[in-house]
Amino acid sequence: MKILITGAGGLVGRALTEHCRTQGDEVFAYDHKSLDIADPQMVDAVVSERRPEAVINCAAWTDVDGCESDPGKARSVNALGPENLARAARHVDSLLITISTDYVFDGLKDGFYTQRDNPQPISVYGRAKLEGERLAQVENARTIVVRTGYIFGLGGTNFLSTVVARARESQKLKVIGDCFGTPTYGRDLAVRLRELAVIDLPGIYHVVNSGEGASFEMFTREALRMAKLPADMVESVSMDSLPRPAPRPRNSKMKCLLSPAIGLPPLRSWQQGLAHFVGETGR
Repeated sequence: MKILITGAGGLVGRALTEHCRTQGDEVFAYDHKSLDIADPQMVDAVVSERRPEAVINCAAWTDVDGCESDPGKARSVNALGPENLARAARHVDSLLITISTDYVFDGLKDGFYTQRDNPQPISVYGRAKLEGERLAQVENARTIVVRTGYIFGLGGTNFLSTVVARARESQKLKVIGDCFGTPTYGRDLAVRLRELAVIDLPGIYHVVNSGEGASFEMFTREALRMAKLPADMVESVSMDSLPRPAPRPRNSKMKCLLSPAIGLPPLRSWQQGLAHFVGETGR
């Protein structure tokens, strides 16, 4: 398969590039410096030259607080970027897969969010990502939207990806105990993204590891247990005790209604993904 990957310098983009190459795909991997998805002329030129069968967009501005203070940049990257890619992909008759977020939901629901739930984002980041979903779908009928969240993996700079390294350096960890999501291992997400490219069935998919979800505290304590590190370095705090510019959903756990209907099995549990990740970080 001929696949063009944007955001290839990030956690998911690197995992996806590696996975697709192991599957024998012809991969064109672009990081932000080599392809700015907010630049429509650049996007059109690159996609027109490469003419991939699938464009998989892993590029985004994921600094939630940064987005809150710069909504213009948030919209240009997270909303207009997917639209630019969708348009360019349509011009070469290509599928687009674009990654969205659990932050399109307001967090007020008990239990899991599915595709039946109406998005109600509460942050600039969430609103821009939701707009990106909709603009891409309007621009290109062959668009797959993948909502995911609480991503962790090698090379990640977010808290979940760095918690074991911080603990190994004996750093005290303040961890939110009353904010819940569904942890997603980057390597497992990458595998599912390629599976969706092969199936080529447009729609909105929720891609997360299986299980009952977790708070940041639950995830951290399980990670430290697996890494055989002491738990006394963890201090549980409430979400409201950490003043941050952007509001976050208190619960953004997700499940997918569409994947089982088309024969895609659930991803392994987040605990199994975490065990693999902890093993990688210890090498």
